[in-house]
Amino acid sequence: MNQASIRTPLGIATILGDEKGIQEIKVDDSTKESSEIPEILQTAISQLQEYFLGKRQNFELKLNPKGTDFQKKVWEELRNIPYGTTVSYLELSRNFGDEKAIRAVASANGKNPLWIVVPCHRVIGSDGSLTGYAGGLHRKKWLLDLENPPIQQSLF
Repeated sequence: MNQASIRTPLGIATILGDEKGIQEIKVDDSTKESSEIPEILQTAISQLQEYFLGKRQNFELKLNPKGTDFQKKVWEELRNIPYGTTVSYLELSRNFGDEKAIRAVASANGKNPLWIVVPCHRVIGSDGSLTGYAGGLHRKKWLLDLENPPIQQSLF
């Protein structure tokens, strides 16, 4: 398994992957940046950098996350949430096909191993509140603001 850590506006992102795909992307503040980037992770790192620069809305990466079949189905559903939009946990459960599975869907959402690429940050509470984000609510808010910048009003 190859690994690289890069600086992002939200902390150090660590990417793990091999020829089968990207297995994990996580962020924290304690990891050190990598001095060398394995070639197999170059595309993932480039796409993350483009996202943070506002130049990428969709990721085109081969993914290979570890999880149960149920979790993987939920993570695939998360990838259907368009850039700059949000859905509630209830809407996500309905889109998944079972409104009653809201707790299981929310749990799978919280175990998403592919930070940003599988956009679990786009899932909010039914009342519009920012709830539950493994990376911290400050990061969730930052990501949603990046994807939905305020519109500059004209002075004239």
